[in-house]
Amino acid sequence: MTEDNQTGIIRISDDVVATIAGLAALETPGIAAMSGGISEGLAKRLSGKNVQKGVSVEVGQLEAAIDLRIIVHYGIPIQEVSHQLQRNVREAVGNMTGLQVVEVNVKVEGVAFKEEEPEEPQQRLK
Repeated sequence: MTEDNQTGIIRISDDVVATIAGLAALETPGIAAMSGGISEGLAKRLSGKNVQKGVSVEVGQLEAAIDLRIIVHYGIPIQEVSHQLQRNVREAVGNMTGLQVVEVNVKVEGVAFKEEEPEEPQQRLK
């Protein structure tokens, strides 16, 4: 976002918008984690940049488009949690930056299961 006013220019970087969107996503009930994907992990290793895990943004002067890759908890209705996620991210980014969020695209890349209690080792029969 770039805003020209009497005192100067205000710019909000893509990384700031991605951070806000990522935090809002992780605060949404039913979201287990963000999914970084293979290409993003490779980009981190090659560039050394702090790429936002599971969040891609395109920020214009007045609008933003956000893509999220998520992992949901097993047993949670995916449609419901995805709609709530879209609302939370749109509201958080809009309130903090003043940008109009034109789209929040959600890609569910996995399901997280509760960790099962470790089984006790079976005794060997002699």
